[in-house]
Parts: sequence; structure tokens; C-alpha cells
Amino acid sequence: MCTVTYLPIHAKGEKGSSSDFILTSNRDEKTSRAAALPPSIHSLHGHDLIFPQDPKGKGSWIAASGSGTVVCLLNGAFFPHEVQPTYKHSRGLVVTDYFKYHEIEDFQANYDFTGIEPFTLVIVENGGLSEIRWNGEETFRLDMDPHEPQIWSSVTLYTPETIAKRQYWFEEWLEHKDMVPTEIGDKIIGFHKFGGEGQAENDILMNRNDFLRTVSISSIRKSPEMIHFLYSDLMNKNEYEVDLTLATVHE
Repeated sequence: MCTVTYLPIHAKGEKGSSSDFILTSNRDEKTSRAAALPPSIHSLHGHDLIFPQDPKGKGSWIAASGSGTVVCLLNGAFFPHEVQPTYKHSRGLVVTDYFKYHEIEDFQANYDFTGIEPFTLVIVENGGLSEIRWNGEETFRLDMDPHEPQIWSSVTLYTPETIAKRQYWFEEWLEHKDMVPTEIGDKIIGFHKFGGEGQAENDILMNRNDFLRTVSISSIRKSPEMIHFLYSDLMNKNEYEVDLTLATVHE
């Protein structure tokens, strides 16, 4: 929910046009919050979806469909916001609601964002990479190069200076890693576990006095044939893997 990376997968030394990728998310949450249910396959809105479910809000922060679309949410838009006493519903429902719509344009034009707490939504779909930010009043869409790695950090937890520092850590990690496709999954998990400077408050795997910490790591790998979802429950020290065969291959 609070630190997300995107890595395109290509053969060594090639950029190519492959739409395969790995999207990984560290969920930073209050330790008092109930643990999420591990990822499983749900039939929802006419799709087969894999996602872990938040028992409180009934939604999720990350989900993948049998058509190869992956959606991931971070708290906040551009700046920290003043939290209101009540909201229409959990931001986590936005993630699964996305699959009610045909594509990103349809979602942005027709979804009712009113009354939802600000968020950033990362969307990988049909070979494209985009983000939609809702600041509580309007939406902002940015289309990004799907052949370039990206990192996002939640603006509600990290200052602009820390976000810039985390961007530097990611770029430095990219420079020193041999991105062999068969090994890239383990390596990006390593970054999500060990990236940083040894300062627990702001490292990629964060911990603020055991009150707020990284409680899980979700990593979704999209290949030509399937979605592979690897989920590490760091609080209960359990790991889960779920595969979903793609019904349609997008290139």
C-alpha cells in the first residue's frame, strides 16, 4: 500500500515490446489493524481476480485479473491531507471496483470518486502503465513508459525528501543488479526487504516503534501465460503463492 515498484521483464540486453512485468507492494500499516486475509481467487465483476482482502474495509490494496491487468493503491495523492471524520467507503474498494470498467478511460470518466479519501492508483493494463491520483476534488492521470522501472512511496508516510531518497536507492539498486529474467523476482523482493540506509523509520521495509510497520509484501509477476502472486505475511511469518492462468494475452 505504501511502497510500490514496477519492473518490466525483458531478455538480457533487450528492451523489446514484451508486456511482462513484476509489480511489488509493501503494505505499511498500524500493527493494531487486523491482518489481511491471504490472496485467493475471487469471481467478481465478471472477472477472476487474485487479491488479499482487508477484513475491515472488505477491499484490497492490490489485485490482478485473468486478463493480465494489475491495480495497486497507495494512500494519498500529491501531498498529505487532512483526514475527515467519515468517508463514503474504504479506498480498498476502489481497487476491486476498477474491474467494473472496460478500461482506464471508462473508469476515470464514470467512477464516482466523491467522498473517498485521497489515493494514488497504479494501473498496468494492455501493455501500458498509468497512475490516477485523486486529491479529494479531482483526478489526475499520468501515462508512463511501461519499459522503464518505477517506484512510488506514499505521501502520507514519507516527506518529499524521503521520497526522493527512496527514488535514489531504487535507481542505485537498478544500476548494480544484473536483471536476468529468471532471477529478477527474488532480487526485487530483496530490495523490498533490505533497501535503505538502516534507518527503520524510512527504509523500504519500515518500522516505527512497532506501532506502524511493513506488515506484508505482495509481488505479482505477469508472464505470457499467467499471473503469479507471491504474498509474504511478515507479522505471522507465512508465505502464500497463487497462480491464475490468463484468459487473454495482451501484447
